[in-house]
Amino acid sequence: MPTVSVVVPTYNRADALPRTIDSVLDQTLEDFELLVVDDASEDHTESVVTGYDDPRVTYLAHETNRGGSAARNTGIEHAEGEYVAFLDSDDEWLPRKLERQVWTLQARSEEWVAAYCGVEIAGDRHPLYERLASAISRKKHTEGDEGGEELIGDVLADELHTSAGSTLLVRTEVARAIDGFDESFDRFQDPEFLIRVLRRGKLAYVDDQLVRRYATGSPPPEAVRKADEHYLETFSETVEHLEAQGRDITGAHDYMLARLYLSEGDFRQGARHLVAAKRPEPRQVPGLAYVVGTGVRRKVRS
Repeated sequence: MPTVSVVVPTYNRADALPRTIDSVLDQTLEDFELLVVDDASEDHTESVVTGYDDPRVTYLAHETNRGGSAARNTGIEHAEGEYVAFLDSDDEWLPRKLERQVWTLQARSEEWVAAYCGVEIAGDRHPLYERLASAISRKKHTEGDEGGEELIGDVLADELHTSAGSTLLVRTEVARAIDGFDESFDRFQDPEFLIRVLRRGKLAYVDDQLVRRYATGSPPPEAVRKADEHYLETFSETVEHLEAQGRDITGAHDYMLARLYLSEGDFRQGARHLVAAKRPEPRQVPGLAYVVGTGVRRKVRS
């Protein structure tokens, strides 16, 4: 039995996939299996994966496109490792990622069931002001936090960002006990899964940037809004409980949606969500100003 089962869901990313696979094969912890789950790609994904002459690499395929959550669940179903780790097919790991996460969990008690790590954004060509504004806006004491159910409120309030789809390593028995990923989600599936993991045990943090993420663009705000409604409805009882304690969860989500609409130049919808949102903190003002400016520029160009 391998120590870790690595699950890479993929769809039509044959060009980027070798970078992802190579980063797994370059891990200093060599006791793993790599399960690449092809969600009915129409490109040459199969030949890319089967071209690797390494017994640790396994190609699994869906006959029809079922979505990223279903692909991850196929990986969980076939996993033979003590732990299962997830990696998006356009991201990559630094060599010590698995080693440090496994060591972290093995050094702790059994109540620690999962671990994540820091992330760096690869090839960030955004203007310096945008990068500074984003860094200031996302600076929050909960980033990098560890713990159990007490972190659920931070996840729901969009304050704890783990990039779970490429950073998370979790005990396989826990992933199966919670029935894997909810396939009704095509967005917010990572925090939804993480919240259910936190109800089973504690989440550890490796304080180092061991995942390199590649930006793939922003989804349409309306698609995010619909997915966000589903996300909040799924945890409606928890949201109600947290808001009774003074946490403005829905306001945080309105603020997130306001930023998306404003950045697209949809100022009517952006303003509607901004009015309903919780008041921005000082650290968020530079980022908000930037997305408004981005929306203005897009309006002028169109």
